[in-house]
Amino acid sequence: MKHAIARTLTTLLHGALRGLMRAWVLIVPLVVALSVIRWGQLAYFWPQGYQAPGSDVAAVALQGFRFDLKVSAIAGFLLLLVLPWVSGRVQGRVVAGLALLYVMLSLVNLHYFGFYKTPIDSLVFGIAEDDTSAVLKTIWHDFPVVWTLLLAAALTWGSVALHRGLVRRIQPDTLLHTRHAVVKLVVVIVALFALLFAGKGTVRQMALQRQHLTVTTSQFLNDMVPNGVIALKYAWDSRSESQNLADPNVGVKAMGFRSPLAAAEALGLPHDDDAQVKAALFAHEALPAGATKKNLVFFLMESWSAEPLLYQSPQFDVMGRLAPTLERACHFKNFDSAHAGTHPSLEAILYSTPITPLTLGDAGRRPIPWAVANVAKQAGYQTLFLTSGRAGWRDLNRVLKVQGFDEVVDANNLKEAYPEATLGIWGVWDSYIFKYLKKRMAAQPADKPLMVFVLTMTNHPPYDLPPDYQRVPRDMSLWKGEASSETLIPNLDTYHYATDQLGGFIQDFQKTPQFAHTILAATGDHNVRSFGVYAEASRRHLVRKVPFVIWGDKLQCGNQQTLPASHRDMFTTLFPLAGVDAGYINAGRNLLKPLPAQPDPMNAPRAMFFTGEARNAQGMWQLGNPKSFVCTSATPQTQCEFNALDDQQERARYALLDWNVRTSLHK
Repeated sequence: MKHAIARTLTTLLHGALRGLMRAWVLIVPLVVALSVIRWGQLAYFWPQGYQAPGSDVAAVALQGFRFDLKVSAIAGFLLLLVLPWVSGRVQGRVVAGLALLYVMLSLVNLHYFGFYKTPIDSLVFGIAEDDTSAVLKTIWHDFPVVWTLLLAAALTWGSVALHRGLVRRIQPDTLLHTRHAVVKLVVVIVALFALLFAGKGTVRQMALQRQHLTVTTSQFLNDMVPNGVIALKYAWDSRSESQNLADPNVGVKAMGFRSPLAAAEALGLPHDDDAQVKAALFAHEALPAGATKKNLVFFLMESWSAEPLLYQSPQFDVMGRLAPTLERACHFKNFDSAHAGTHPSLEAILYSTPITPLTLGDAGRRPIPWAVANVAKQAGYQTLFLTSGRAGWRDLNRVLKVQGFDEVVDANNLKEAYPEATLGIWGVWDSYIFKYLKKRMAAQPADKPLMVFVLTMTNHPPYDLPPDYQRVPRDMSLWKGEASSETLIPNLDTYHYATDQLGGFIQDFQKTPQFAHTILAATGDHNVRSFGVYAEASRRHLVRKVPFVIWGDKLQCGNQQTLPASHRDMFTTLFPLAGVDAGYINAGRNLLKPLPAQPDPMNAPRAMFFTGEARNAQGMWQLGNPKSFVCTSATPQTQCEFNALDDQQERARYALLDWNVRTSLHK
């Protein structure tokens, strides 16, 4: 009996030792491959002329190495159930498969950063939720797929070759031949604890977590820290948290408040109980006596970045017929999008939600009372959603009708109305939107106000244009932004096309009698990858900027056109202008009201990016993270520093928007 127990213990000890040594030999090539990709990513995206302290680059390399070691050690630890018992050949196959997975995820992360200016986040799951075929076609057309696969194969082969070399040199199984059980036990304990600490990422401090991705004041450098594996893990965590509406206070606590009452107190709102807080979020000033409802037409322009407008001139025309219309418009030039993707921005605008995707599940099957279209409908409007894309994308054809749109007109409807229209990857050309809208507005009864939400599509990869479109020559020396992207010029062409189409509609509509009774507004859903990565601090404030323009008869634009603002402010501005005085949430501030010298917290001139970033006149930062603050070029350095009060108030705004969604929609 004793001999049997001894043999069993010896077998287990042998297995533990073999597995641990094999795990460590497996970890090394994984860490090397991930680190090589990080250095390649830095070199690939390093903007021309960008300078960073060597200490910052070293900090990024070290922190990235720690995350590489963390994910590789976790893989090694999980494989301890397998590695002790398999043959050397099977072990090699395990290494090859794991190396290919890790390498591919990090290469995807590289290209994802190039597109969205951020490591992999929850938007990545859109590949299954969007029109998957269209997404894959765009990826094939717009990314170096073949070269990426060849690089993945080469890095995987290199990892396997390095592993084989280490096995030959170290011979991790040789320690099994020692007769000293004590030596084996000591090696097992040391190797196991080393593996555990590697998986933790640190010896003394708390385990490496998301907040440890910030190691410099440069967001560009910080974005180089995560490998694809850890970025995907955090993206999954964010998505899981956002989809669970059971706890109304999840977002409140994440923003550092013990309750919504505490968040309301930080904003100077009534906060005796939850009902009082909710009432304050939906309280509005009374409109002037005799105010009438006006038509409201809102354009969400695909990839309509603000940067090209900075360089607009006759020799560098990116606006076309829109340019002269800005003379009589309210143009907000210091304006940020809510998200980096179309669908998240669409949800943020329509539902005032920092939680996304919100309407793909059960929440989308129930009316959201404060949704833009529901508010307009309750105010007596006829509501229309019009897009040159396919309404089946993200289930919009179902969701939008639940959320207050009487009609949804998409590419298929436009193709039926205009048989000559060509259906491309993402839909029909934007020109058919404006042709349809012009006809529809002319036919609208005068006694029934109309609210139209328009989503354009043409200014989207792969940047195709109608065959008869005449591309506009430009003096590219006047482009003062980054010029490393191969798609810069094609993107500027589709940008001009979409903007010119909008301008043509505005010009024609301003000549009609309806213009006196209509408010027109336009913004971009997000910036676009072709215009750079915005690594330099002097350019960082441009990374989320999109235009926001309002046209109307005898507009009074106020004094906020150059102050920081964002998507959350749009319908808080547009609804009072159109004559709607109830039902919508105070997601932001009214940009047409003169800003007082001492603005209250609910009307402070700041911008909010709904992934948890904010921007004021001095700089931008991640909520709750003073170390992430980066100055903008427009402010003297003596005035440029993290403002704890601004951060607290923005965290409170974010928390209450999150709480409003959760407390209203959870079952």
